[in-house]
Amino acid sequence: MSTVRVRGRLVCATPQEAEIVRSHLPAHVELTRAEPGCLRFVVAQTDDTLVWWVEELFADDDAFDRHQRRVSQSLWGRVTAGIERQYSITKDV
Repeated sequence: MSTVRVRGRLVCATPQEAEIVRSHLPAHVELTRAEPGCLRFVVAQTDDTLVWWVEELFADDDAFDRHQRRVSQSLWGRVTAGIERQYSITKDV
């Protein structure tokens, strides 16, 4: 069994997108950290007010897949759908 690691950036194109992230991020973080199999979930604003650093770690493929399904159906998923994500996803054995 291998863990799934996501690292990268959430990049807003406008201050309005950044405000959407700021206003919805706390609930998204809380819900994600409560998911079974979520080992680490950090989203931190960088020095650039339009960019957030993202680091996620899930126990296995199933936990990551459940997370992806939940997010796609969540308020966070809907309101941030158009915001650019520059992520790499790797599996650690």
